[in-house]
Amino acid sequence: MKKSLCGIVLCLSIVATLTACDKKDELTEKVFGVNMAELRRADTENITDNANANTNTTIKLFNGKAEVEAQIRQLAEKYKAETGVTVEVESAQSGVDVQATLKAYYLSDKMPDIFVCESSSFANWGGLLADMSDQDWTKDTKSALTDPTYGVIGFPYATEAIGLVYNADILKRAGIDASTLTSPELVRKAFEKLEQQKGSLGLTAVVGYCAEDQNLSWSTGNHIFGNYIDAGLDRADTTYIDMINNEHAVDHDRMLKFAAFVGLLQQYSDPDLVLTGTYEDQVKNFASGRYAFVTQGSWIGAVLTGDDAAEYASAGNFEIGMMPYVFDEGIDTILANPPSWWAVMKEGNVEASKAFLEWCAEDSGQKILVEEAGFVSPFTSCRYVASDPFAKVLSDYIAAGKTSNWHWMDMKEGIAANALGREFNRYAAGQMDADGFTTAIGVAIKDYYERGKEG
Repeated sequence: MKKSLCGIVLCLSIVATLTACDKKDELTEKVFGVNMAELRRADTENITDNANANTNTTIKLFNGKAEVEAQIRQLAEKYKAETGVTVEVESAQSGVDVQATLKAYYLSDKMPDIFVCESSSFANWGGLLADMSDQDWTKDTKSALTDPTYGVIGFPYATEAIGLVYNADILKRAGIDASTLTSPELVRKAFEKLEQQKGSLGLTAVVGYCAEDQNLSWSTGNHIFGNYIDAGLDRADTTYIDMINNEHAVDHDRMLKFAAFVGLLQQYSDPDLVLTGTYEDQVKNFASGRYAFVTQGSWIGAVLTGDDAAEYASAGNFEIGMMPYVFDEGIDTILANPPSWWAVMKEGNVEASKAFLEWCAEDSGQKILVEEAGFVSPFTSCRYVASDPFAKVLSDYIAAGKTSNWHWMDMKEGIAANALGREFNRYAAGQMDADGFTTAIGVAIKDYYERGKEG
């Protein structure tokens, strides 16, 4: 972890001044200062001893998903019934800044034992989280959040995926087996076949791809571009994200192949959507059966069964599929990752918290998290499948070990909105070819990293 809780340094200096003799404030001063090595040398033993001596059978958990609060409470009730340990659940309400809330809790000694944390937010808690490397659940998933200094510090409780989503019923009617689309040329031939059958299949377009850059740069500049970074790679492979972060560059050959594939999506996309469409239009048209493919991820399952349920039902509640962005031969993975993790505070009830998370990864916990909360499990041994339209296909990819990471989350903050999304839009508008797009992306990355342009 390279950053500290810089947003509250001023507050911490005041707190440290007022209560300098207090051990907690001494620890806080060290953690949020610069002398992390001294902190670990001087305080690790004390923290560990305190954790082991803690025999409190009540655990406090801060849940970041208010929409499943009832299910997380059900999880806590089941755990108490089986173990006698109480898990007190607090849920963040919609629109609340979770990290700001947790920082305030930390300063007022009200920090929960277990709390939700997104990838970029772990940097706020460097040195304060328990290492869970010794837990059995770590052998059953590839989605743990691991830090090179502090070990396994994030427990994955759900998984989302990025891939080329398709209407399996339409492909079946067109005589196309998605599992055979293993190269860019085979994808092109499938698109051509669908284009020829648009009328009989009721399609507006083969692909629902949108490169509008004011509101959807998160889709193009993060999620779609994330395939250039990770598609086809082992989850631990950081080759291309390292090039971006360290060299401020892209691999020309790989990027050119990716650009050609994006060009293919553009060619067969809905012309009314590609430049000025909205996320709502994109998903609703797919739900209505008007697109065979759509460039979104598994999170749209909640829309298909929620806001667009009527359209989805009218289209026959069709089977959902997801395939890799096969912009090169041999790419056989989708991008799958937890949207956030549960972390354990060193200063809290560590052993009891670890035991609870171990239980969550096992049968009783997984049954509730998957069947009741609707989460797609990140654990290969899980035998439950959620009712979400994407659940089975995602679970199958995870079980087969055919997932790559979400290293796009490690890019410089704001790059999608302030640099990459604009280039996707220009490419879709015909202002450049694949080679030009490759060059433009490289220039945009170099410029954003080295000069920080945001205009």
